[in-house]
Amino acid sequence: MNQTSVTTFQKGLSSLQQRAKDGPSAWRIAFIQSGWHADVIASARQSFQSEMAKSGVSPDAIDVFDVPGAFEIPMLAKHLALTGTYQAVVACGFVVDGGIYRHDFVAHAVIDGLMRVQLDVGIPVLSCVLTPHHFHEHERHVAFFLDHFVEKGAEVARACSQTLSLYKRLPQD
Repeated sequence: MNQTSVTTFQKGLSSLQQRAKDGPSAWRIAFIQSGWHADVIASARQSFQSEMAKSGVSPDAIDVFDVPGAFEIPMLAKHLALTGTYQAVVACGFVVDGGIYRHDFVAHAVIDGLMRVQLDVGIPVLSCVLTPHHFHEHERHVAFFLDHFVEKGAEVARACSQTLSLYKRLPQD
């Protein structure tokens, strides 16, 4: 890791720790959502926002950003993380198997990209990007994943709150 990368990480981590100490009312979260299967993604976003409100994060403190598909999420995540505005970035997407193996490449690229962003920039990047093995565009599967993403939205919100609370307790450099 070069000196610029170390400095960027330390700056992000320092900002994260300071704002985390101020508590949930000071947190600002970026929520990136992909456009594919927007109805399913919306169920996760709404659940995320509701659960974060229970943690004391105002709905106005969650900025929502739309990208065309999951593949575009990591680049925007890095851009948002580098602004210093957000204490966490949450990514939400639905990468489905359309009968070809392309979804495997997309899913790996997205998850690897998100991990790289948080390690490069020094703020948490949480994933609600799911890749089911079997999804068919019929009523039963859509209903199942609408419900499933409600739970996943709440889970990623709890993970976000727990992660930011952890940094609240860690010593600063």
